[in-house]
Amino acid sequence: MAKSSKEWLRRHVSDPYVQKAKAQGYRSRAAFKLIELDQREKLFRPGAVVVDLGAAPGSWSQVAAQKIGKGGKVIAVDLLDIAPMSGVTVLKGDFREAKLLEALEGRFADVVLSDVLPNLSGIPNVDQARAAELSLAALDFCQKALQPKGVFVLKAFHGEAFDEVLQRMKRDFGKVDVRKPEASRGESRETYVVARNPRKMDPLQWSRKTGVSP
Repeated sequence: MAKSSKEWLRRHVSDPYVQKAKAQGYRSRAAFKLIELDQREKLFRPGAVVVDLGAAPGSWSQVAAQKIGKGGKVIAVDLLDIAPMSGVTVLKGDFREAKLLEALEGRFADVVLSDVLPNLSGIPNVDQARAAELSLAALDFCQKALQPKGVFVLKAFHGEAFDEVLQRMKRDFGKVDVRKPEASRGESRETYVVARNPRKMDPLQWSRKTGVSP
């Protein structure tokens, strides 16, 4: 094992958030990033409909299901396998496919979460462009599926493509804030964007275009 890999493994095992995740039954330390964001932003309410894009291994969906309770609905989608979770509908596939909208059964989402990342090539410019493409696709999904007072949480990485995504979010939403939870490692370039109140077309036009009832 390379020295850098050993150092990463040592740091990972001793990470307090990794230890907390194991102790509290979360599938990854990422759960605490969403918990922090919810504490600050009040993302969830009982009975809400939540869609989790790029959900594997499922820690964000776990948090969402706990927050919204049995009266709510969480749909988790990923190209990777996701082990079943209580209170979560799991879909395997591309979130850009029609079956995700069909799974909403005519309802709008109150919250859309996106932790979607491409397969990394190791070429920074290529990876940033692919990540931006997926982020823009998630924004397209919000236009179809997020209710007018809904909230979108996007995990993104600083780089050349980040500004393009951020500007699109500012056009598409009434309020946009960039956050860095304490659970996010300081050396990581990841950041979280919380966007509220999507700007949409007239509800009737929207319904005709998307096939989803207003």
